[in-house]
Parts: sequence; C-alpha cells; structure tokens
Amino acid sequence: MTLSLLATLFTAETQRTPRMRRGSLRRLRELCVSAVMAIALISCLYPPALGSTNNLKDPDATSSTQASSADLSALLASLQAKLNELHQAASFPGATIGFVLPDGRSASVSVGLADVERKIPIKPTDRMLAGSIGKTYVSAAILQVVQDGKLDLDAKIERWFGSDAWFLRLPNAQDITLRMLMNHSSGIPEHVLNKDFIAAMKKDPDRTWKPEELVAYILDAKPLFAAGHGWSYADTNYILAGMIFERVTKKTVYGEVERRILKPLKLERTIPSDRRVLAEVITGYSMPNSPFGFEGRVILDGRFIINPQMEWTGGGFASTAEDLARWAKLLYEGKVLKKETLDQMLTGVEAKEGRGSGAGNKYGLAVQIRPSEWGVSYGHGGWFPGYLSEMEYFPQHRVAVSVQFNTDASRTLKKGPRAYIADAMRIIVAEIEKKKAA
Repeated sequence: MTLSLLATLFTAETQRTPRMRRGSLRRLRELCVSAVMAIALISCLYPPALGSTNNLKDPDATSSTQASSADLSALLASLQAKLNELHQAASFPGATIGFVLPDGRSASVSVGLADVERKIPIKPTDRMLAGSIGKTYVSAAILQVVQDGKLDLDAKIERWFGSDAWFLRLPNAQDITLRMLMNHSSGIPEHVLNKDFIAAMKKDPDRTWKPEELVAYILDAKPLFAAGHGWSYADTNYILAGMIFERVTKKTVYGEVERRILKPLKLERTIPSDRRVLAEVITGYSMPNSPFGFEGRVILDGRFIINPQMEWTGGGFASTAEDLARWAKLLYEGKVLKKETLDQMLTGVEAKEGRGSGAGNKYGLAVQIRPSEWGVSYGHGGWFPGYLSEMEYFPQHRVAVSVQFNTDASRTLKKGPRAYIADAMRIIVAEIEKKKAA
C-alpha cells in the first residue's frame, strides 16, 4: 500500500455522502493501519544494502544534509567495489572505511571477516581498538582546560610533579614543558616496548595499571636528546600529560572526555578501552613476531588476552571508522576548540625519524600534519596489538576519511593504511566534482 494510493482513497472519500462516508471511513482507517504495518515490515526485510549513513548537519554547511541515504548510493557502491578489490588483492581479515562529506553527511563500508574462525562478516558499525588515535581526544580535553586558563602549555611540568619522589629520575625532568610532552619533543623514551613492562603485562593480564607504574619503566633512562631539541614519539609523554590533566581538574580523563567530547558530539560508537571485556569490539589478529610476543586472536572467550587499560592516555579508546572520520572533521574544523587554541594544536615540529616520521611530516599537539595529493592533511594513526587505524582530514576539500583493520600485520595490507584512505579520497573527490558539474 503506497502513500499515493491512500491519498487517492482519501480524496474519493471526501466526495461521498455523509452516510456513505461513515462506513468507508472505518475501511480507510483499516487500510492506513495495514499500510503502516506493511511499510514497517518492508523496512525490516530490506535494509540499506551498503554501509551505514548519517545525516548529522554541519552548522557551516551551505547545502542541506537532510537528503536520504539513497543520495549516497552511487558513492557507497564505488567505495564498496574499491574496498572489495583491495581486499581480494591482499590477505587481511577485515576492514572498514568511514568518511564525512563537506556538508556533514557520513557513511561507511566494510569488507571481510570480523571473526575468521567463525566466519562472521565484519560490519561498518563494528568497533575496533583505535590505538594512538586516542591521544587526539586527550589532547582536545587538555586544550579545553588550557582555554579555561587552568593550564599553561609552556609551564614546566615540575609545577605538577616537583614534589613526587620519582620526579628527578625522569629524563630531562626539570626542562620539560607540557607542550613538549604533547608534541613529543621532551626527549623521554618509550615505555611500551620495554621488555620488563611487556613481561609484567603478560604475566598478569587482569592488572589495572596506575600511571606512575607505567612511567616507572623509563626512570633513570638516558634522555634521547635535550628537551625541546628533537622529536621522538612516545606514549609515555601522554601518560604524563594525562596525569597533569587529572591533577589539575580533580577528575578522570575518561570521564571528562565523555562529558566534554563524546556525549555532546554524539560519538556514540566511541568508548574507553579500559577493561578486558569491551562491548561490540571485534577481535583483532596480532602479527607473527609481534613486539608483545603473541600471535593470532587478541580476544579469547570474550576477553582480551591482555588488559587494554594499560594504554590509558597513550591511546585508550575503541571506535568505528565512521566515528573516527566524524571526530576528525569536527575537531579540525573548529567545532571543539577555539580558533586560537586549534592553531596551537596544528602548529607542528618536524617529525624527522622514528614512528610517524616522513618527508614533510610534522607533529602538533596530538596531530600528524602531513603532505598529501590533496594538500596538507591533519590526522593520526593508531596501532594496538591486533588492530591498525588511520584517520585523516583534508581541509582543502573539507572531507574526512578513516580506515580500520582487525589486524596489525601490515604486510597483509600490501600497502599502508594511508594509501587506502587515498584510494577512498580519489573516489569521493571525483563524486563531489561530478555533482558540482551536474
């Protein structure tokens, strides 16, 4: 029963005599109920064929974002075909790609398996651990406190740690500022790959780590360089930054990220990875010869084989490709921070060597600033045993794209995660240009 047919019946009804109308009105009501039930049944039996879509309106958009998901059908079909092609040429278990268009509409596609052993297909809405992309939420929360005048980026961290017994054992202790922690120019080495830390983490997978226990693994270590005179990526920097945030605010990082960012921005598929059992997070598959010393599934019987809580403010979140793309667009378009604060975030130091380095690459306050085929891009990559993630925003086109894989075996991808984003961007930009020309 279509709405046009109901309208025809209603028009005919108004032309009848009062006596005729009384009987047929009952029939019309019955037809309306039947039609509503039929429409509901059709919706259940025939959901959208490709990906997921979102019509969240961008306040600055010049075009309407209230169009139906059918308006994205051609774009989704092209992206799905490309992702299928890439999957067939590679050997990774599964992947998702999410994007946000200039007008704020977002959607995602997926390919492969969420669970190889059980042959469960991956869905666009499946959560995966996002690794170091979590630093972007932490940085945004810290910078909001900077905006409130309660933190100074250029203050020495001795202000907050000076009375701690361990502080002077921290490399470059008295020379480091909060800004240096956040752009990885502190000279502090990485604790995550410390052999003793890995052994302790594997020995007691239920352990809930205190930040001070994580920092302890690099105490008395030799600085990598003088504070502010080099660059080296280390989760340890963000563990210390997270500690400062909690000491100043008297609140938890996770609670404040939820209150300040996730809830108001409706990033409902993004959650803290603060325990061994995480809702709707699919298993990842760890690569052979992993630095953490295990291979294969990272979730057994519904529980992570290690406690992802150990990541804390060095990462610390699970999300979807679409939520990550939405977050990138909101953050880098100034919906989270004031312009002057965002400018500070996007002011980078040269990333010359090590993780995240590359020709022309810079690192701001938890943002990788990199050249691309479409001009400068802002974003971040993420690794956690069993998962790879990448999110990227292209300001010249006001498009954000993210990709997630449920493996950390990069060789199975055949090319880097950013190359997958580039493939998606070519399709998206071509579709945008085609619509403009029409």
